[in-house]
Amino acid sequence: MDLTDWMFTLYPYAKSLHIMAVLSWMAGLFYLPRLFVYHVEQAEKVPESLPIFVTMEDKLHRLIMRPAMMATWGAGLFMAATPGIVDWSALWPWSKALAVVGMTWFHYWLLMRQRAFAAGNNQITGRGYRMMNEVPTLLMVVIVVSVIFKF
Repeated sequence: MDLTDWMFTLYPYAKSLHIMAVLSWMAGLFYLPRLFVYHVEQAEKVPESLPIFVTMEDKLHRLIMRPAMMATWGAGLFMAATPGIVDWSALWPWSKALAVVGMTWFHYWLLMRQRAFAAGNNQITGRGYRMMNEVPTLLMVVIVVSVIFKF
């Protein structure tokens, strides 16, 4: 069995892993900014809640989001490298790739915000986090439309 045969054999497993990882990563990308909203708004009312939010945010990122992002990238790159799967002369793989890079940037932006919270140095309001919570939705639309319509 040569490398191409091996990749075609593993492709459905990679695709399954990719879909599961994307779902987990997206759940975290949607939920972490919402936790930040509650963190900002409850910090003023219930100062004792701060360590609870810091712990929840850290565990969400470290135990769910980071591994899911890594699995998403790994399985996605494997699928993209499988011969004949992606038409690189089309626009869709490039629009998807750009949106995935944007999603990864957002992931790391959230990590920086998480570290600022843990250090007691948050500078963004609950409204600001609510607005930023729309970023993964917009990127997800670009990704899904790119993959489904393959323009």
